[in-house]
Amino acid sequence: MISAIANKIFQRAIEDYHRHDDIDHPIENPYNSLSLEHLLYLKCWIDTVQWHMEDVVRNPDITPEEGLNWKRRIDKQNQIRTDTVEYIDSYYLQEYSDVRAKEHAHINTESPAWAIDRLSILALKIYHMNLEANRIDADQAHIASCKSKLDVLLEQRKDLSQSIDELLTDIAAGNKYMKVYKQMKMYNDPSLNPVLYKKTP
Repeated sequence: MISAIANKIFQRAIEDYHRHDDIDHPIENPYNSLSLEHLLYLKCWIDTVQWHMEDVVRNPDITPEEGLNWKRRIDKQNQIRTDTVEYIDSYYLQEYSDVRAKEHAHINTESPAWAIDRLSILALKIYHMNLEANRIDADQAHIASCKSKLDVLLEQRKDLSQSIDELLTDIAAGNKYMKVYKQMKMYNDPSLNPVLYKKTP
């Protein structure tokens, strides 16, 4: 099932990142560039980098100039994340291009790739909540709270993994079909963001 493969790859990407724990460390994707595995590793690496950017920008001692710089980097990273999700959906559109949808087939509330996006974020939450649940410098109330939250996250990953596998099985069988919409993030487009296109040259 794809969820088991994805969860394993996400864990590897997160662990690979934390060997250096450096936002600017170059990615070393171990998978064939034409494979789904390559996209999954890339997706989680992007998420991991953005996770740490979000930590940095919340530093109360950060200067306004530094904060603005990080905000712009986060915006850029978020666009790369969105593009990568759409690449994963393109993979699945090609994968199931020969499947004929049954007469009463229907679409899902989200595409496979956006569900996988949530699974990648869950992997990060689980990794970092596990760190918090095992901190030696935290009090017992903190540890207990984090362990309780970790249990919920693990259950959530189990449920989401099952849902993704069932969705892909339904698509392959023609019981559901994919219908993908581009995100069209208007604030990143100079022709659609009025602050940008109304700017005096």
